[in-house]
Amino acid sequence: MKLSDISQEAPVLIAGPTASGKSALAMELAARDGRLVVNSDALQVYANWRILTARPTPADEAALPHALYGHVAADQAYSVGHWLRDLAPLLSRPVVIVGGTGLNFTALTRGLADIPETPPEIRALADARMQAEGRAALLAELDAATAARIDPLNGVRVQRAWEVLHATGRGLAAWQDETPAPLLPLARAEPLVLMPHVAWLNTRIDRRFDRMIAEGALEEARVNLPGWDPGRPSSRAIGGPELIAHLRGEMPLQAAIAAATLASRQYAKRQRTWFRSNMLGWRTLSLP
Repeated sequence: MKLSDISQEAPVLIAGPTASGKSALAMELAARDGRLVVNSDALQVYANWRILTARPTPADEAALPHALYGHVAADQAYSVGHWLRDLAPLLSRPVVIVGGTGLNFTALTRGLADIPETPPEIRALADARMQAEGRAALLAELDAATAARIDPLNGVRVQRAWEVLHATGRGLAAWQDETPAPLLPLARAEPLVLMPHVAWLNTRIDRRFDRMIAEGALEEARVNLPGWDPGRPSSRAIGGPELIAHLRGEMPLQAAIAAATLASRQYAKRQRTWFRSNMLGWRTLSLP
């Protein structure tokens, strides 16, 4: 596919697994069309990680306008709803929205249920139960409609559904069935999903993590070490827990790098599976 095959007028959405070249394509389109590059990655929003989450470099941000990168504090909760509210005023200008978080894109193009925030005490109880009893215990307590719809292997989603049920008295499925109209229907956008060959992508993942280390990812982790809280969403950055473990003397650096690289490959596999199941209306680009 040539760059000229991509619309110059419609908002462009670029999804794809980690290290697949999404940001480079987004910047090409931004330079061609005068677009704003808007982040749709759930971890690139956090200020405490730049290198480890592959956020655009300061040079990238100086060359082209970027938005919704690194604007959230490490200890701050930031949901899909927050992202949609921040994104809405940006859609008045030409944009290319890019990231690997599929849930953001489906919320944008299909709508998002207006579910009340979870009270802190229910979130704390859910965290404690997940740690003590595991995902299956919370899954067993969900309403039938939600249990039938949710991915039972996704602990984050199971916990979220449990929290919604106990905070509102209604199952997540009931809330989802009342989803309002989407902010940007798919028909009004140019939706692209990158699906590289696995071997090519794995090689890029390996090389990229080595490059991250060379560029200072370990020093970035060292800044995050004081007060590290693995329960924070910002602490889910791929490679963060492994580098923190190394800095605490719990594993050698090479073992941490190997574990982080494996985690990146596994994450990319989960992303590819999710995209295949949920982005049937998207234009698939096979790379290289």
